[in-house]
Amino acid sequence: MTEGAGIRDDGDLPDDLTAAEAGMWQAFRNGSVYDLSSGDTVVDDPHGGHPWGPERTVRARIVCWLLLDGPPALAGRVSSLKLVGVQISGTLDLAGGTVVPYVEMRGCRFERDVLLPEAHFTTVRMVECSVPRLEAARVHTEGDLHLPRCRFQNGIRLTDAQIGTDLLLNQAIVYRDRSGRSIAADGMTVGQDLQAEMLESHGELSLRSAKIGVSLSLRGARLVNPYSRLALNAPQLTVERSLYLTPAGVGNVLLSGTTPARGTRIQRFECQGGLRLDDGRFGDAVDLERARFTLTDEQELSLRRLQTPELRFLGERPARGTVVLSGARVVNLMDRADAWPGPGRLHMGGFSYENLVPRGPFPLNERLEWVAAATAEYNPEPYERLAAVLRTGGEDEDAREVLLAKQRRRRESLPVAAKLWGYVQDWTVAYGYRPGRAAVWMAVLWAASSVAFAHASHPPLKRGEHPDWNPALFALDLLLPVIDLGQVGFWQLSGGWQWLAAAIVLLGWILATTVAAGATRLLRRS
Repeated sequence: MTEGAGIRDDGDLPDDLTAAEAGMWQAFRNGSVYDLSSGDTVVDDPHGGHPWGPERTVRARIVCWLLLDGPPALAGRVSSLKLVGVQISGTLDLAGGTVVPYVEMRGCRFERDVLLPEAHFTTVRMVECSVPRLEAARVHTEGDLHLPRCRFQNGIRLTDAQIGTDLLLNQAIVYRDRSGRSIAADGMTVGQDLQAEMLESHGELSLRSAKIGVSLSLRGARLVNPYSRLALNAPQLTVERSLYLTPAGVGNVLLSGTTPARGTRIQRFECQGGLRLDDGRFGDAVDLERARFTLTDEQELSLRRLQTPELRFLGERPARGTVVLSGARVVNLMDRADAWPGPGRLHMGGFSYENLVPRGPFPLNERLEWVAAATAEYNPEPYERLAAVLRTGGEDEDAREVLLAKQRRRRESLPVAAKLWGYVQDWTVAYGYRPGRAAVWMAVLWAASSVAFAHASHPPLKRGEHPDWNPALFALDLLLPVIDLGQVGFWQLSGGWQWLAAAIVLLGWILATTVAAGATRLLRRS
C-alpha cells in the first residue's frame, strides 16, 4: 500500500504527497481538524453535484496509511484523523486492520466503497458524508460508530458487528444493495443505544438476532420497501429496554421522547412494507404510538411470540394487511379502539396479556368487536383471556358479558337443533350469566302456574290423608327441586294438567340450577 511513498522514521513528509495530502499529514500529527470546505454551502454539499477538484481530494491509500501505520504525533499532541469537506478517491480499505487513532469525517465525499470488515477501532464518526457503500461485517469498535446524515447509495453491511457503546444513524439515507437490503445488521451487538431517528431506508432493514444493550429508537424513521415483503425484518431481536416506533420532531433530531417545542413539525414513524418482530425480547416496552403502516393484503405487522412488559399499540389502523399477535406475551396492553384492524385482519391465538390500559374511550362492545375480529372461527381462548383480565381488574359484570358473548359466538358454530336450544337458553337465562333473569322467570312461572292450578281438577289420591288444596303451594312445590312443601304426591292430576306439572318440574330444575350456578360464581369472586 505504501510502495514508493518513502516515509522516514522521524515522521517527515513522504515524497509523493499532493498539497492536500501533505496538509492532512501534518494535521494528523497535530491532532487538529483538517478543513478543505469552501464556505459555500451549495459547493460544500457532499451529496450535491458540484465537482470537487484536486485541491480538495486525497487518496484513500494515504488515509489508510495514516490510520494503520501513521507518523508519530508531535510533542504534546495526540494523533487523530479529523477531516472536513474532503474528497477521498479510490477505495478506503481497512479490512482486518487495527486502527488506534480517533477518526472523524464531516461533510466528506467518498468516490468508492468504504471497506471495514473485521477491522478494530476505538471510535469512528462519519457525519453527513456521501458513501457509495459501507461494508463493515464483523467490525469491532470500543466506543461509538456514528453515521448521522450520511447517504449510502448501495447499502450498509454491519452483519455480526460489535459496537462498544452507541450506533447512530439519525437522518441517514440508505438505499438498497443488490440483495435488496438497505441495512444488513443480522447478529449485530450494540453495547448501549441504537439511534436511527428520522432514518430513511429504501429496501429491507434487517436486524435478525441483533442485541441492543439499552434502547432502539426509530422515532420519525421512514422505512420503504416496495420490492419485497418486509421493510423491517427483525426476528429474535433483543432490546434490554425499549423499542420506539414513534414520532420525532423535525429540527430536533435527538428528541429521545421529550415533548417537542410548540410549533415543531412532527414526523411520524412510517413503514411502507411488512414489519417482523417475531420472538423479540424487550425489557421495558414496544412503543408504536402514532406509527403509520402501509401494507399490501399479503403483508403483516407480525409480533408473533413477542415478549415485553408493555405493548403500546397506539398507531394508525392499517388500511390493509394483517396484524399478528399469536403467542405474544405482554403484561400491560396499552391500546386505542381505532388502532386495531377489522375482522379477518387480526390474529391473536395464544396472545397473553395481564392488564388492559386503554388510551381514550374503549367501551365493552368495541372490545368484544376487537375479540371477534381476531377469531374468524369460534375460539374460546380470546374471550376467556379478556374475561379473566376484566375480573382481575374488578369488572365482574363486564367479565360476565364477555363470557356470554363467547357462548353466543359458540352457538353460531353448532348444528341447527343445538343452535335453537342455545337461543332458548340465551333468551330465558342468558346461559346462566344473568341469574337474576332466571329468578324472574321462576317468579313468572310460579304466578302463572298458581293461577292455572286454581282451575285444575285435583281429586285426592287417598281420602282423609291429604292437606288442604293450595294451588300456589302446589305450583311452588313442583317448581322448586329437592325441597318438599307437602303438596305434591297427595293429588291426582289427569290429562293436560299432568303434562303441565311435568313441564313445570323440568323448567324448575333448569332455572334453579342456573340461579345456583350464578350465586356460586358471585360467592367465588367475593
